[in-house]
Amino acid sequence: MSIIRTVEQEHIKHLSEFIIKGKDPATTKVNLDEVKDNFLSRVGSFDIGDLVKVAVKIVEGKRERIQFFEGYVISFRGHGITKTFKVRKIAFSVGVERTFPMYSPNIDSIEVIRKGRVRRAKLFYLRERSGKKANIVERINYKKANAKAKK
Repeated sequence: MSIIRTVEQEHIKHLSEFIIKGKDPATTKVNLDEVKDNFLSRVGSFDIGDLVKVAVKIVEGKRERIQFFEGYVISFRGHGITKTFKVRKIAFSVGVERTFPMYSPNIDSIEVIRKGRVRRAKLFYLRERSGKKANIVERINYKKANAKAKK
C-alpha cells in the first residue's frame, strides 16, 4: 500500500469520528463512500455555478459560533478525502474567494440558494468581471416547464 493511501485512510478514520454519529470508529471499518453518503445527507449536493450559503463553525476560545459565507461555487479541486471547493463573493466591491475542504467537520451546512447554468468546469473568468456581467444565469428545469405548457 502506498503512503498516500495510508494517509488517506487515516484521514477517513479521523473524519469519521466527527461525521458518522452513533458508531464506534475503533471497531467500525469506515470507507470513503460511507463518509460521502453521510456528508451528502447532512449537506446536500451542489455543482459549479450554484449560489450557495456555507455555514462554517468558528471556534473563539471556549465559544463556538457559525459564520455564513454566501457566493458562487467557481471550482472543485482534488479527489477523495482531500477534495475542495472554492466559493467567490463580492464584498464591498472587492472579490473574496474562500476554499473549503469538502468533507470538513467544520462545515455545518451548505444551502443551495440558486442553481446556476454554466458551460465551464472552472469559473475563473468571473475574476475579471464586475457588476451584472459577473452574474450567472439561473438554471431552469425544462421538463417541468414543458409539462405545464402541454396541460
